Amino acid sequence: MTTTVAQPASHFLRNALVLGLLTALGPFAIDMYLPSLPVIGSSLGVDADTALRSLTAYFLTFALGQMLFGPLSDLVGRKPPLYAGVALFLAASIGCALAQDIHTLIALRAIEGLGGAAGMVIARAIVRDLHSGNEEVRLLSMLMLVFSVSPVLAPLVGSLIIEFSSWRGVFWLIALLALLGLLLAALLVPETRPRAARIGSSHRAVFEACRRLLTDGTFMSLSFVGALAMSGFFVFLANSSFVFTGHYGLTPRRYSLVFGVNAAAFFAGAQLSGWLAQRYGLRRMVRWALAAYALVLLVLTALVASGIEHLALVVALLFIAYGFIGLMLPGASVLALAEHGAIAGTASSLMNTLQLVTGTVIMGISGHFADGRPLPMIAGIASCAVLASALAFASLRGNGEIGTAAARGAAPGP
Repeated sequence: MTTTVAQPASHFLRNALVLGLLTALGPFAIDMYLPSLPVIGSSLGVDADTALRSLTAYFLTFALGQMLFGPLSDLVGRKPPLYAGVALFLAASIGCALAQDIHTLIALRAIEGLGGAAGMVIARAIVRDLHSGNEEVRLLSMLMLVFSVSPVLAPLVGSLIIEFSSWRGVFWLIALLALLGLLLAALLVPETRPRAARIGSSHRAVFEACRRLLTDGTFMSLSFVGALAMSGFFVFLANSSFVFTGHYGLTPRRYSLVFGVNAAAFFAGAQLSGWLAQRYGLRRMVRWALAAYALVLLVLTALVASGIEHLALVVALLFIAYGFIGLMLPGASVLALAEHGAIAGTASSLMNTLQLVTGTVIMGISGHFADGRPLPMIAGIASCAVLASALAFASLRGNGEIGTAAARGAAPGP
């Protein structure tokens, strides 16, 4: 078993802030970008479907990039691929701001997505290097607090930039944040993958690690638990603008506020996860948070199907439901990675890839049922919640923790 890197307590908040920023770069380039899609189409003379390809290209490389940077960070250390990824993200963001045609923008968005994957997957691996068990849940929760600023503020910031500047200003701000993240990573983030831990690492070892992970029932089931739970938010991401602006008649700015309120539920729930995990155990917390998530969505689906679809009710129950996702995600990640500390980068990247690809597929499927009304969207979210809860109860039987010191929050053995 590998040991974690000892860090002074005073560095805990600093690590959460810096790693949270690095984790948020990739999602920020999605959330801030959403309000600009119609404007980009008009500016570059293309229809909405063509403009949307720039978002699809980003999602695709952002998902696949997880499997590049995670294993690479196991092979050569965390910092070199982190620097390379953020620098690539920075350069592509500047290129997007200067793009003169949609084809150039799509290509640069694909490159930007690839670079954005580095911050997310390597930051999670660094957390696993630094801490284990309940301390890992605590740092992941604080990281999620910083990370959650993106979906809360990014759409509103994006709409304001477009209103007072242009869609190009969105990419200039993203580039500025990437530069800040690169500087902070260089100055404040330690190398948590020492040379001794890299001994024996090779491309063959990476393939073997992937094979071992793909045949590990606990890892795969918990990865898909997180994937299905997050897919509920992907369905919201894909359909909410049409529902809230079309069906409920909200302005883009008011829609951004509604989107932010629901996204804020993630970090509201995440801040309780460490305390609840210590009090009740990770397995029990994950199971019952997902059960509550599913129950809230089933109640909301029944209400909307019966004709009770008031805006305040929908927003309030979605807020509660997404709070339960924030509550369970850190614990599910810890349980999935608990037995794989020696290959944390590969495990983290594979888990992210599985979750993003699953979410993207379900988001596409939900689009075939969307009609601009709230019921198809809410029913789609509820379906994801029920599947995630059922899989969690099947995978996490009993209340005992995984049989390692790391999963129990104790100091790992030699």
